[in-house]
Amino acid sequence: MSNLTPTLLLILDGWGIAPEGPGNAISCACTPSLDALTAHHPHTALACSGRSVGLPDGFMGNSEVGHMNIGAGRVIYQDMTRIDIAIEQGEMAVNPAILKLIADTKAKGGRLHLMGLFSDGGVHSHLLHLYALLELAKAHDVEVLIHAFMDGRDTAPTSGKGYMEQLVAACDRIGAGKVATVSGRFYAMDRDKRWDRVKVAWDCLVLGQGERASDPVAAVQAAYDAGKTDEFIMPCNIVEAGGTEPVTCIADNDGVFFFNFRADRARELSRALFDESFDDFDRVRQPVLAGFATMTAYDSTFPMDVAFVKEKGADTLGEVVSSLGLRQLRIAETEKYAHVTYFFNGGREEPLEGEDRILVNSPREVATYDLKPEMSVFEVTEKLLAEWNSGKYSLVVCNLANLDMVGHTGIMPAARAACEAVDSCVKRILDAVVASGGRAFVTADHGNAEEMLDPAGNPHTAHTMNRVPFVLVEKGTAVTLREGKLGDIAPTILDMWGVEKPAAMTGETLLVKPAA
Repeated sequence: MSNLTPTLLLILDGWGIAPEGPGNAISCACTPSLDALTAHHPHTALACSGRSVGLPDGFMGNSEVGHMNIGAGRVIYQDMTRIDIAIEQGEMAVNPAILKLIADTKAKGGRLHLMGLFSDGGVHSHLLHLYALLELAKAHDVEVLIHAFMDGRDTAPTSGKGYMEQLVAACDRIGAGKVATVSGRFYAMDRDKRWDRVKVAWDCLVLGQGERASDPVAAVQAAYDAGKTDEFIMPCNIVEAGGTEPVTCIADNDGVFFFNFRADRARELSRALFDESFDDFDRVRQPVLAGFATMTAYDSTFPMDVAFVKEKGADTLGEVVSSLGLRQLRIAETEKYAHVTYFFNGGREEPLEGEDRILVNSPREVATYDLKPEMSVFEVTEKLLAEWNSGKYSLVVCNLANLDMVGHTGIMPAARAACEAVDSCVKRILDAVVASGGRAFVTADHGNAEEMLDPAGNPHTAHTMNRVPFVLVEKGTAVTLREGKLGDIAPTILDMWGVEKPAAMTGETLLVKPAA
């Protein structure tokens, strides 16, 4: 396979497509090389947000998701989307881990406890997932208690009362579920081994030693009256009508399901529940549970059943290149190094056979990149050119981070300077590729710098929903490219090499084939 055209995949992080205007740092900057890409070379636009990259509809893309989709050559559904789809298609109702937990709990005569972050923030969990679990519990006639961890961080600080009113109404509508405790995520979802916080949540959940409220909406309102926002609500037990005793606590023979899909802030409380050797605080007692299951895998060492096991990113572009006995290079500065290695390889930490990696340190002498908008792009370019000109590699994957990282600062003059620095490097890189008879694909993982003002004229520092360019640069090559998505890039690279893509790579080539 030594006759394959050496190929560069150049990812300009944060390079999106948007109309020219005062908020478009790319169009406001002097970027003759970037302008020439779409003026003189085959090009198209790729979707990089929402369901096109495995995120929920309306969710903007990000670097992790973008690089996973590019490297995998297919849509990699993220946890939230996988769960959404499972609910839509009825698969949640037959999920083996959830059904086993319900069966084991009923066999022991226990109650099912559903705990997790209750909001629609979509970062750690989603309230619609809880509603689906309530429907499933109702269908199987198991008593359900809810432990609602309030958000206020990925949602508005005092939005929790509205969410709680929705939950109470949903329980009434479905005919299943009762809120047993209300806690701010500050206590129930620590991730920094601040065990004093976790103990406060534990004492409420298991020992019934939280504050008291007559109903969950009143619990949230009382916290607001005390000057607390959702995140910091003191763990509170809901009491039986007219009494002082908690509705219930987690007890022997009960089952527990933790419905967060993001792992990092679910690990500590989970450990306290299942680990018999746990000694980070005095639990007083550890319930002997009928079962404990989680929405996703929180830690490879945890023994719980998992409802949605993470998809393996097998048959990635890197693996195909390696299987052909070819050499490949990944190069980026610190800010994006994990993206062209770990994420591009589908979550694989170790280099593949024949894969080399070059890390260039991002600037450490500045607190924010608007103070050095060129970042380390010139150093990355020098090293890239040296390696390209060595002729050792069949595939080089390089990320230039500036348009994204400086775009996040919201500082327009700095973003323009970042664009111009990248532009000068793109020219040098592509000149070298063309001179060597190589091929380059230039694209992005998501947008950013093209939309730096919101509709009100205020700084916009987040990623965008805009599509990104995809450009083919090769001397003497005239092809037509169709519109597509990030997961179509790897199949296109293989197609131009004449290499058959693996079956798992369900993306399609972007090359428009002549009619037969």
